[in-house]
Amino acid sequence: MAEPKKLRQIARTFVADPASGVCVRDRLKGFTVQDEKVLRLVGVHLGSLASTDLAVRVRDALEHSTDTWANRKRDLTALSSSRWAGSITKASHDQWALSRRAQHAHLQSLDAGIKTIARRLSLPIGEKGSRKAPGGYRSKGEWFQKTRRLHVLEDRLEAVRADREAGRVRVVRGGRKLANTRHNLAAARLTEPQWRQRWEAARWFLAADGESGKRYGNETIRVTPDGEISIKLPAPLADLANGKHGRYTLAARVAFPHRGDEWRERVSQNRAVAYRIHRDISRGRWYLDASWQRKNLPIVPLEKLQSGEIIGVDMNADHLAAWHLDTHGNPVGEPRRFDYNLTGTAGHRDAQLRHALTRLLHWAGATGVRAIAVEDLDFTDSKTREKHGRKRRFRQLMSGIPTGKLKARLLSMSTEAGIRVIAVDPAYTSMWGGQHWQKPLTTKTRPVTRHQAASVAIARRALGHPIRRRTPPPRQHQSDAGGHRSAQAGPGDRRREETRRPVTDRSRELRTRTGTTQGTRATRTPKTVRDVRSHQEWVQDSLLHTD
Repeated sequence: MAEPKKLRQIARTFVADPASGVCVRDRLKGFTVQDEKVLRLVGVHLGSLASTDLAVRVRDALEHSTDTWANRKRDLTALSSSRWAGSITKASHDQWALSRRAQHAHLQSLDAGIKTIARRLSLPIGEKGSRKAPGGYRSKGEWFQKTRRLHVLEDRLEAVRADREAGRVRVVRGGRKLANTRHNLAAARLTEPQWRQRWEAARWFLAADGESGKRYGNETIRVTPDGEISIKLPAPLADLANGKHGRYTLAARVAFPHRGDEWRERVSQNRAVAYRIHRDISRGRWYLDASWQRKNLPIVPLEKLQSGEIIGVDMNADHLAAWHLDTHGNPVGEPRRFDYNLTGTAGHRDAQLRHALTRLLHWAGATGVRAIAVEDLDFTDSKTREKHGRKRRFRQLMSGIPTGKLKARLLSMSTEAGIRVIAVDPAYTSMWGGQHWQKPLTTKTRPVTRHQAASVAIARRALGHPIRRRTPPPRQHQSDAGGHRSAQAGPGDRRREETRRPVTDRSRELRTRTGTTQGTRATRTPKTVRDVRSHQEWVQDSLLHTD
């Protein structure tokens, strides 16, 4: 007899931190020729300083310290201002840290690919694999090609590991994708002047960090509550100023239709607001982004959220499957499906996600729930071609599930709606949901999918209930003879795994509790005669009659 499969340990459920950052955007209208000229000159000048500072930061690698940071900022201050220098050096640090994290992820991906190839090469050709581990390669030709790829990946791993130990990162201001487009202009349907415009605009630097206590929360790019924009010009461009203290005031104004009241309240109180000016070359428009951080957000404990109702959401490649559950873990109402189409441009995909999440949150607000349960998914290991090389459609399916982007969008949008997000371990949710909930919830007029059953399992795990629908019958007798357990048992109920009392005991207890003791027939009363009461009593004589 095969040994039972060992289940992996389920990670704890936790409440995801709400999104604390806010960013709004408005288009700059009413530009003059002089305004555009000044912004171009400032962007090119500060972009050149940012490129130089990033190169210095990359060369410093792990030797970076507060002293080297102070020296870099001192050199930039002479060519701009102290606040511009602070924004540039901070941006360089953030870019280096981001590249460092990407390097670590690339290192893990290479290591996983090498281990997978090495394992498959050690297996006989044609050996079948399992659900979690792929088998051997199908032919000698494929086996030979994979040996060559193994050497390539090992060389790459050695190079990346050497860079990481030395602290070297590969960074391209403007983006590597746009830089490589220069060699494929025909495929990108761009001319060289068009590509040059995009490349220069991507390398401009027109961003300033906010500072609380200063006028309108930012001394470098200042925006008044009525929408007037003024910029502190760098020292070499101070002669272009049209205002006092080397400032240039733009003719364009902003209003921020979205979150405008919150932004005005913040700048009126001189609280920090960061701004970024950028140009969209394809549309020929200028935009201003305002961002700030909200502090002291209310923290809701998990126990408080588990005391109320919840919505479980199962994320898929083309839709969200959701179901509303009450406090006891029972489905309420009908399941919901929110479709989205993740084909086309990045803007179209993002709009599809936002539309699906908006409908989900509107439904959650209508039901009055305070939390949404989702799986803490990460398909990085399942996306590699080394593990599922021939299963291209499966890899495309796994890559099509927007786990990271969807969770980021859900956190930011749910925070505004006053709804918290509970993250649960995704282990066995689809399997157990289909096993315990798909068939019982299916009716003649409502077929339940596996994804909808998984949403029930996700919500029950978030509430702290077991995923299985009922407590099982006694192991020694899997039938109703021992008393089938049809009652819902809570996760904290004691002795819920024990054998239930016989049916006769429960029936007497029910009659005593409801006060229906008169329904009990007396001894020797024929059962064929209804509503007959016997007042006879059976008495055992003390002596035996012999006559």
